[in-house]
Amino acid sequence: MVQTRGLDVKEIKSLMSGLEKASTPQITIDILEQLKKDVVPTEKLLRETKLGIAVNKLRSHSEKKISELVKSMIKKWKDEVTAQKASSHAQSSTPSVTTANKPSPVALPSFTPPPDVTASKPKVQRPPNGAPRDVKTDGVKTDIYDDRVRNSCVTVTYNALASDSDAHSDTIFECSKGIERVVFQNEKGATPAYRTKMRSLYLNLKDAKNPNLRYRVVSGEISAERLYRMSPQEMASEDLKNEIKRLEEKNLFNAQGAKEQRAVTDRFTCGKCKQKKVSYYQMQTRSADEPLTTFCTCENCGNRWKFS
Repeated sequence: MVQTRGLDVKEIKSLMSGLEKASTPQITIDILEQLKKDVVPTEKLLRETKLGIAVNKLRSHSEKKISELVKSMIKKWKDEVTAQKASSHAQSSTPSVTTANKPSPVALPSFTPPPDVTASKPKVQRPPNGAPRDVKTDGVKTDIYDDRVRNSCVTVTYNALASDSDAHSDTIFECSKGIERVVFQNEKGATPAYRTKMRSLYLNLKDAKNPNLRYRVVSGEISAERLYRMSPQEMASEDLKNEIKRLEEKNLFNAQGAKEQRAVTDRFTCGKCKQKKVSYYQMQTRSADEPLTTFCTCENCGNRWKFS
């Protein structure tokens, strides 16, 4: 059963939906604070709701309070899930005592996990002064091939993925090797095409405004094979995607090639100035069986909008 404080999966998903539709920074903050307060994260819960991914999309929000709140939430949830795993492992490793052979109560020594449990996944040590993580700060050796170019590609990929991540170095290293390996195989070796593709992936992964892409790659949501086949538009940050969408819509309004005939009507009301002097034209922007899209321009204030 999902462990929450007064929230079930349906309620969490409802809040996630509200997060996407939030019209003001304060609404976003209120929803985030409720999630931080009322959700007890478990690995099953985060996988089922994809809550961490939804929240992490706001990590690069222009509102500083929102970005800092997101970072603290992600860290809190990761720490709690890690602690749950460690506790579960410790309990399963402790030998059970049958009732028949139960000894008299005595002071038992505290349980110490075997070396492979504590040493295999040490706590991530962040560099001082908020500096980004890289192969040097993490002590990762990337000289795994005889080819210097391939080793260099693994290094820069690791540096991009690790820069602001809380994931263990082993996890990031495996992701880095996997990405390089997929590109090497698909581009038939360390060819010019291989170098071009690795450079493109590196530039997208290191983008300071695109932490969500790094998070999805390190978490395994985006596999190395899928990342290799993603277009630059698919890898773009949410801010850039929104800007591209805005420019596309603006270009549609300004397109003069089709020379659509505009008509002025009082059937539409401008949502900005409330006047009814509106010019409009219609254009087929989707498949032929879909309705026409109507593009409107207020002749009074210049406000533009569209609907289908």
